[in-house]
Amino acid sequence: MPKRSGRTRSADTVVISPEAVASRLAASRYLADESLATAIFLAIRLGKPLLLEGAPGVGKTEAAKAIAELLGRDLVRLQCYEGIDAAHALYEWNYQRQLLAIRHAGEHEVDIYDDRFLIARPLLQVLKAPEKRVLLVDEIDRSDHEFEALLLEFLSDFQISIPERGTIHAKTQPIVVLTSNRTRELAEALRRRCVYHWITYPDAEREAEIIMLRAGDVANATARAVATAVRDIRARPLAKPPGIAEAVEWANAATILEKGGSPWPEAFRRAIGVLIKDEEDLSYIAPELGRIVEEALA
Repeated sequence: MPKRSGRTRSADTVVISPEAVASRLAASRYLADESLATAIFLAIRLGKPLLLEGAPGVGKTEAAKAIAELLGRDLVRLQCYEGIDAAHALYEWNYQRQLLAIRHAGEHEVDIYDDRFLIARPLLQVLKAPEKRVLLVDEIDRSDHEFEALLLEFLSDFQISIPERGTIHAKTQPIVVLTSNRTRELAEALRRRCVYHWITYPDAEREAEIIMLRAGDVANATARAVATAVRDIRARPLAKPPGIAEAVEWANAATILEKGGSPWPEAFRRAIGVLIKDEEDLSYIAPELGRIVEEALA
């Protein structure tokens, strides 16, 4: 079962303005700028899916988690991948339990299409309780065009037809967030269906604020140094540029090493494995890491 975020709240009473959205997201430790807060506000109030695109690590999935927290709802996550099909997204029948029920019933009748034999996948979970759940369709660009078409149909009607049971409709409009790393272009029909927002890496000042908000016992000066160094590192042609989560981890790890006796900037150098997680990127950045960190600490 998905994790309950807290008490369910009415969107009308919580989402009263973009400024209110930004304030409540900050209370959930997610800093949204004006444009993102406005996109979230409009998606919820207009009843449209929210499509968030951006490079890996900019905070798209975390935004969906924060929206669920904002509304006090469960986050139901559908992780997309190449080859994902309807059975993984909609529902499946538990054939083993059905066979066991038939055997145990003997000559008595048994309804093998009862709820107890139905395995609800993310889309059906949200349809059955849209007022309690937020649907996250993560990395939709990793799926194929056939699944994208299925999802578009779902987003158009918010219903699922089960041949043995009939059609299940959402009682209220579900809140849906889609994310994409833009590894391929999405269908124009899907884009038109959504409120769109492109998330970029934050500037150094905002990233320092995020580090301070999400890291443990990290000094302000350390957070600012990390943000400055990470911005410099991301500007280089890396295969896997570090995301915001890695920047937070780097600040935490370097702080732990510094408290254990490693002086700055040695603590940053030794903790580089929590920031850069690709062997070629490590080899590329290693000769300049010392200078990058020293300039950031200056």
